[in-house]
Amino acid sequence: MDLQEIRGKLDVIDGQLVRLLEERLSLCADVAEYKLAIGKPVLDKEREEHKIREVRDLAAGSFAKDAAEEMFRQMMTVSRRLQYRILQEHGVRYDTGFRVVDSLPKEGARIVYQGVEGAYSHAAALAYFGSGADCRNVKTWDDAMSAVEKGEADYAVIPIENSSAGAVSDNYDLLTAHSNVIVAEIFLPVNHALLGLPGADISGISTVYSHPQALMQCSQYLNRHREWKQISVENTAAAARKVLRDGDASQAAVASETAGRLYGLAVLASSVNHNKDNTTRFLILSRDKVYCRGAGKISICFELPHRSGSLYNMLGNFIYNNVNMVMIESRPIPGHSWEYRFFVDIEGNLGDPNIRNALRAISEEAANMRILGNYS
Repeated sequence: MDLQEIRGKLDVIDGQLVRLLEERLSLCADVAEYKLAIGKPVLDKEREEHKIREVRDLAAGSFAKDAAEEMFRQMMTVSRRLQYRILQEHGVRYDTGFRVVDSLPKEGARIVYQGVEGAYSHAAALAYFGSGADCRNVKTWDDAMSAVEKGEADYAVIPIENSSAGAVSDNYDLLTAHSNVIVAEIFLPVNHALLGLPGADISGISTVYSHPQALMQCSQYLNRHREWKQISVENTAAAARKVLRDGDASQAAVASETAGRLYGLAVLASSVNHNKDNTTRFLILSRDKVYCRGAGKISICFELPHRSGSLYNMLGNFIYNNVNMVMIESRPIPGHSWEYRFFVDIEGNLGDPNIRNALRAISEEAANMRILGNYS
């Protein structure tokens, strides 16, 4: 047979496959109606795995067996999505556990941030809540999350991502360790300066203190001074305060000029970060599971079995519901070698039926799925 003849035969088979698929989907719709009537969940893992074993046995040869498994897993995934959609159409709504509000209460709110006064987290808090906000600092990000969780503060402000240094990995872990939810985000431009004691000179500097990410963001400048020892501290403002308290002219800090003014330090070099568009994304967290009516971004996390194709199939729930994914991060699960927890940001609002349909599917098919927040 020549190529055209082969393609002609394939076209005939493809037409048969499409008709059979449509017939199969019609039967799957009947399955959904039956499950709806008796209250049975859509996902039946035992039935699906039994079916996969059957189709593998029907195929001849290892390649065909693997191909049959892959094809049928995809068909089962499509079947589940159809069934979830039918449930939605019958008014079986997925309860997200969140309630909608018109706006976040800011008046008289108690805000907590990590670090000392003048830290970028402090600046982010003031930028979002206003210069008169009731802000207090704590030692660690975990302390900030705990304060909100216990009701000792209304909101926590924590960094989650930097445009040049990437994710703040430890804070992703904190999102799962605490029950707080994301209610807003704010992007703060980062402009680092090299700060020293009044009268100090760059030629006399031997040690530079700052947060590890700040040192990374200024690495091109700092590495031109190989004689300088770089030491990490908990945040940039703490570095500025240390230089002031130690009173040592050979010490310098990488921090904001705002922190420099606050602690009476001199700017030895301004704008020392190599990425001039450097921006940090901060999250605003609350203990109340609320979202604003116009919120347009949703963050979730979930765990998956260590099996080929599991992430692909899970993300397909967004595709089939016309949901746009804007970010994905993974973190290892403590105590489970080579298994990961995924953090995903999508566009949308929890009031949207397509969003609810996608989240319902993921909650049933993934392990420990959690909505971290719906916000803008």
